[in-house]
Amino acid sequence: RPLLLLLPATSPSSPLRRLLPPLSCHAREVLDVIPQRDGGDGSDRAPRAKGAGTNGATAAQVGVAREAGTKGRQGRSRHGGVARRWRRGEDRLARGERAADGEVQGKRWREGPTRDGELIERREARQARGGTLARESGKAGNLARGESQASGNVSKKGKKKAKGSENEGKLRVELDMCSKRGDVMGAINLYDSAVKEGIRMGQHHYSVLLYLCSSAALGFVQPAKSGNSGSGIASIGQLSSSSTESVGNLKCNDVSEGHSEDQERSKTDLFASDDDVTEKPSRIPVSDELREYARTRGFEIFEKMCSEEEKVPMSEAALTAVARMAMSMGNGDMAFDIVKQMKDQRIAPKLRSYGPALTAFCNSGNVEKAFEVEAHMLESGVRPEEPELETLLRASVVTQQGDRVYYLLHKFRTTVRQVSPSTAKLLEVWFRSSTASKVGKRKWDADAISKAIENNGRGWHGLGWLGRGKWTISHTHIDKNGVCLDCGEKLAIIDLDPKETEDFAKLVAKLAIKRERRSNFENFQKWLEKHGPFEAVVDGANVGLFSHKHLSLSKINIVADVIRQRFQSRKFPLIVVHNRHLTGERMQKLSNRKLAEKWKQSNAIYATPTGSNDDWYWLYAAIRCKCLIITNDEMRDHTFQLLERDFFPKWKERHQVRFNFEDSCVTLQMPPPCSVVIQVWI
Repeated sequence: RPLLLLLPATSPSSPLRRLLPPLSCHAREVLDVIPQRDGGDGSDRAPRAKGAGTNGATAAQVGVAREAGTKGRQGRSRHGGVARRWRRGEDRLARGERAADGEVQGKRWREGPTRDGELIERREARQARGGTLARESGKAGNLARGESQASGNVSKKGKKKAKGSENEGKLRVELDMCSKRGDVMGAINLYDSAVKEGIRMGQHHYSVLLYLCSSAALGFVQPAKSGNSGSGIASIGQLSSSSTESVGNLKCNDVSEGHSEDQERSKTDLFASDDDVTEKPSRIPVSDELREYARTRGFEIFEKMCSEEEKVPMSEAALTAVARMAMSMGNGDMAFDIVKQMKDQRIAPKLRSYGPALTAFCNSGNVEKAFEVEAHMLESGVRPEEPELETLLRASVVTQQGDRVYYLLHKFRTTVRQVSPSTAKLLEVWFRSSTASKVGKRKWDADAISKAIENNGRGWHGLGWLGRGKWTISHTHIDKNGVCLDCGEKLAIIDLDPKETEDFAKLVAKLAIKRERRSNFENFQKWLEKHGPFEAVVDGANVGLFSHKHLSLSKINIVADVIRQRFQSRKFPLIVVHNRHLTGERMQKLSNRKLAEKWKQSNAIYATPTGSNDDWYWLYAAIRCKCLIITNDEMRDHTFQLLERDFFPKWKERHQVRFNFEDSCVTLQMPPPCSVVIQVWI
């Protein structure tokens, strides 16, 4: 058969078999202690956790203790006495008196301290004068009372608004803490109390509540700060047992082992904390009883969020949480409809928005619908990543759809390139199946295939399965020259095809012109057309500042001399450096002036103008000239994040040369001898 796949092997000590750590004491507390809702006959109570015995604390006890503690703190006086009973209007009177006292003292602060008796006399005098004026004229009295009442109403509204904002802020903080702890029942209790007390909730409150309910509905709670979420479907979990069993029937029972754990390590969790990326909290499993309860309350909370009286703006996070609850019921159509509603409401869907619908359809074996979701993703400008593609691949393998598998192999080539061990195992399952041996054309045009491989940048023809028969699967190694030690074939160096190269250069130029002064970058394009092409480009700042505070032209010269020796033309590489590095005190040194003059005479240096980002210049030059770029820049900052993900990783693998200096000697790390990606031979 003409296809060879590079499948990474897993060692016996592979982390795929690592067990989840035991639950912490707090995690057990959240799992086993479930608060009961206030109710008389107990018919409206929250479910009790499994295994909670007579010695276990009840949710009601925990909730009451927390509530009593809060009230006690609020009711205590500043001097630690017993809480005093509050009477309506007392706080308003006290605040009014304090304000009046402050006003008088503020006006008379230059005159020194004022006696309390004086203040009382003046206040009584003002009240008496107001009363006299009111009695003299009924009309004037009515006016005075009207003004006084209006002033009182405004004051009441302001105080009520301030108190409401204070309560909303306090509720937000408490909900965030519940989210951080993974405390679903605590958040639901806070919601019930807020509804009872008439506290108005905003978009953030509802998003956190729905996140917690949707997580519990899926069978686990991922502690996170404020319900923040990442991308992808990695945290949704393993496929349904029926799908896993079907894959197992294809003679690879361990294909699903460690699937979820591997995705957790390689991708950001759906609701991971933004602040703690080094140590991620463990998931807290929940009982089936609590799952049902959380889902029911989640839909109830969402219904209130959508009600006319609330008028809360809808958000992508809230709708994604509802889609997750729909997925927990196996309702892929509902989850997909929610994503479609986002576009109708002018809400941009994210990668995580599609996860619930995609997973639900794949779990149920509805592959056609699953690929409809993928098509909708692409239309919305959302690109599936490895977890999404692996989910589609699993469903395609289970349903034995060869054309779908072939399509996804190409997606893995362009999007993922080097696949994870779990994906590699799944591909191995496919090639060992009887279905894989039956698909493929019996006859094909070898010249057309060779031409297609060349046009696609080598390594892939894209014309479907060729040939029939049983596949031979083997785990092998590649030597330093890119030769497979099993079959003896040399793996191809896969570069961008001519059209991709042209499109990539145009994209970089368009972004650069948008962010640079148009004339500056256009001048560089004209200069490059006149003096190019070059066989290599040097990122002058990255090389010259290696282990130096100030740019070293001598280090740039060493790299330029070493790289030009590799070319038959012995032509100098293009050195791109900002103009500020070619002025000032360093240029007073004779050796620096000689180097700069030598490069200028060879048309091998371009000084980017003031205010420019030299990254755009050396990147464009390397793409346009289809040559090497010498830099240790990992190209991960915001500048490079603007670039197409399909083009950039492939181009970077083939064109970046890294370097290292030891005792004034440079070592160049050339691109690998072959492309680490799925490849095809005929």
